[in-house]
Amino acid sequence: MAGQHIAIIGAGISGLLACKYILSKGFNPIVFESRDQVGGVWTKTIQTTKLQTPKSLYQFSDFPWPSSVAENFPTQKQVLEYIQSYAHHHDLLKYIKFNSRVLSLSYDGPSDEEMGKWTLWGGTGEPFGPKGKWNVSVQDTRTLRTEVHRVDFVIVCAGMYSDFPNIPEFPPEKGPEAFQGKVMHSMEYSSMDHASAAKLIQGKRVAVVGFQKSGMDISMECSSANGTPSVCSFAAWNFVLLSLITLRLLQASSNHVLYYTEQNTGICLITLHGEFLWGISIKIGSPGSWFISLRWGISKFVESHIRKKLRLAKHGMVPNHSFLKEVNSCSVATVPEGFFDRVDQGSIVLKKARRFSFCSEGVMVDGETEPLEIDLLILATGFRGVDKLKAAFSSPAFRDLMDKEDTRLPLYRTCIHPRIPQLAFIGFSESIANLFTSEMTCRWLAELLGGTFKLPSIKEMEKDVSQWDKYMKQSMGEYYSRYCLDALQIWYNDQLCKDMGWKPQRKKGLFRELFEPYRPMDYA
Repeated sequence: MAGQHIAIIGAGISGLLACKYILSKGFNPIVFESRDQVGGVWTKTIQTTKLQTPKSLYQFSDFPWPSSVAENFPTQKQVLEYIQSYAHHHDLLKYIKFNSRVLSLSYDGPSDEEMGKWTLWGGTGEPFGPKGKWNVSVQDTRTLRTEVHRVDFVIVCAGMYSDFPNIPEFPPEKGPEAFQGKVMHSMEYSSMDHASAAKLIQGKRVAVVGFQKSGMDISMECSSANGTPSVCSFAAWNFVLLSLITLRLLQASSNHVLYYTEQNTGICLITLHGEFLWGISIKIGSPGSWFISLRWGISKFVESHIRKKLRLAKHGMVPNHSFLKEVNSCSVATVPEGFFDRVDQGSIVLKKARRFSFCSEGVMVDGETEPLEIDLLILATGFRGVDKLKAAFSSPAFRDLMDKEDTRLPLYRTCIHPRIPQLAFIGFSESIANLFTSEMTCRWLAELLGGTFKLPSIKEMEKDVSQWDKYMKQSMGEYYSRYCLDALQIWYNDQLCKDMGWKPQRKKGLFRELFEPYRPMDYA
């Protein structure tokens, strides 16, 4: 089947990996990238942004970090250079059309009625349909000229953290229009050159909404720029517990035993080592109540350490949910060095609240009687990744398949929508190391396109997706808003390996297989 034309949307990490592995199977890829360089979200970030994941987990399986990068958590510049080096190493640039924004995807094939009767993906179970083609409408961002490319398959690697900011809704007359100052999203702030961003916040009273990585990084920059108690970072909506220390947590497949009891399982043991939490995987048989108790005990131990180390109770920032639920929902983040020192010094003020509204002087925080007087408010409230995807599809039927109130896509193996033919998604799940996950998924997809294995029926795939969804809702509760592999990474890799005919056990020796954490190089 080699020789088919495959469109890849995005030249970030997932797009580059997809291109590399598709080439290895003899296909003809064309990558559309709206920017003028590779790197995705790493091309432009907040000045102080660093990698949150230890670099040993965030690396390509066949392309280790250069020895010149000594830091365990490289800077944005170092990460971007590493990604660009990977693209040059595998000679991928010649397949990329830069400054090319995909406007729409249109499927030219069987009718919606006919596709609704299919029992196999694409009607035949094959990745390349005998009747269908995709028309990809692409605009040159410099000339605004539009071209349509007709391809046999589409791989969407557009990412979840760009283009469509999540802007909260407010009651009438209590939104940004009531505020005399400036309101912006972190996406807009991150896109500014560093000099302009520094000038914007200089001497300003700034409030940052959100307590994930971007919110904390921006708060630190505002604190450094002003050096006075002018920054207020408060959490609204999905307030979450942050690991607040460097977290390196590798689970085996234990957390999916409720619905996959026939699979290998495992536990994670955590020990303290200086500023780090270290995890090891232990693969075991079917666990009983003792296993659940052990996980609960470890979670409470970690919670106690974090609460004590970062003085969360003192700052009124102890969450209402467990650390285990936090890990399961992929909401852990690494706090910038010295963040809580700034809080103690008073240059960052924390407020825990679920709601706020605007007034002329600034904002009214839920539970307080006096307005918080500010000049600038920055919304670090995330992105609407699914809405971004929906906007790309011209077919109302395909858009309706993603017409959900949450941010999840019902994807088999986090890659294939059972009802959308000749198309795959890469990078729309989360894990402790997204590069690691994207590479494994790209390898799986390349083997699928190459004919190594076939997908099960649509009914079986939808059942699998439903079981996943049920488990995630149970383990995360109200914090389930996206596919998270943090607690399932090894199990997920095991399933991909079995599909591809690979041996899931990747270590040399029983002791290493049982106790040593898995890393990208284990799958090289």
